Amino acid sequence: MTDATSAALSRLTIDLGAVRRNYRRLLAELTGVPSAAVVKADAYGLGADRVAPALWDEGCRIFFVATLDEAVRLRSIVPEATVCCLNGLLSGTEEVFLEHRIVPVLNALEQIARWRMAGERIGRELPALLHVDTGISRLGLDEDELDWVLETPSVLTGIDWLYVMSHLASADEPANPMNAEQLARFRDLRAVLPRKMKACLANSSAIFLGTSYHFDLARPGIGLYGGRPNADIANPLECPIRIEGRILQLRTVKAGRTVGYGGAWKAERDSRIATVAAGYADGYLRSLSNVGVVALGDRLCRVVGRVSMDMITVDITDMPLSELSPGAFVEVLGPTVTPDGAADAAGTIGYELLTSLGGRYKRHYVDTA
Repeated sequence: MTDATSAALSRLTIDLGAVRRNYRRLLAELTGVPSAAVVKADAYGLGADRVAPALWDEGCRIFFVATLDEAVRLRSIVPEATVCCLNGLLSGTEEVFLEHRIVPVLNALEQIARWRMAGERIGRELPALLHVDTGISRLGLDEDELDWVLETPSVLTGIDWLYVMSHLASADEPANPMNAEQLARFRDLRAVLPRKMKACLANSSAIFLGTSYHFDLARPGIGLYGGRPNADIANPLECPIRIEGRILQLRTVKAGRTVGYGGAWKAERDSRIATVAAGYADGYLRSLSNVGVVALGDRLCRVVGRVSMDMITVDITDMPLSELSPGAFVEVLGPTVTPDGAADAAGTIGYELLTSLGGRYKRHYVDTA
């Protein structure tokens, strides 16, 4: 009996070995500073149930996620890890945090007060991180709240503070003066906080800004999954994914004929077109219409016409026909057509491509040495 999965029209191969090596590469850059791992959004689309245990085996003991739902799920995946929830402590969720041993990142004074009271109810100080805003203006204590903390230091009592943290707005732009401004602000705040705390500032890109950004803990996310730290250096990290779609059909399109919805591409010569099973329902962004590429072996071929829900069309005119046949796989994203490269073409970032991965791919995990 034929295995139905062998007929999958698209497949996603995830190399956990590459994720491990990326973690080790980031640790090497940190030169002795430990590193957590950000595994929010299902480990950036790669699967937290597989990625988190692989990183635990590498020695990672602290994991960050965005939402409480993610944190509860992760607790069952890495039972002994420290699981931190970046989005804070929403009112009424204290018991869930306690039940599942989730560490909140406290972003406001009222969250601090509620977490302290939760600890008083059970008779012990509860662990937490203190988030201070140094310029990104999203989460974290703002200037007025920080002034209140400095004037009323007792507001920080009764909590087991693991780290004080902040988030850089432009770490992927090394020359941006905002990096130094936020670093200086973070140092100043840490120095005057009424309680001495370890510090956590560096995300993936900030790890490569230098040791002054490293402090006591780093928390990379996209770097674990192969995202480039910044455009000024060659990416030292590996792409751990390969997305492949099958060729559904090969056809010749005469000069002057159009391809795809809206006739968005017109053949300037007689052209050979391959229709490939990948579309925006699979996370292949519609903005890659007429600008994306796929890899056929070691050759890049242009996506022509609009990306549709289930299919893309690719100009293969210059490819030898002997290398092509319906049913063959082509690389849509991966080591050759990297998420960062495709994102540049689409006018977005690699994060969006990874976290948009659809559910139709047949997933296959490997763990290369």
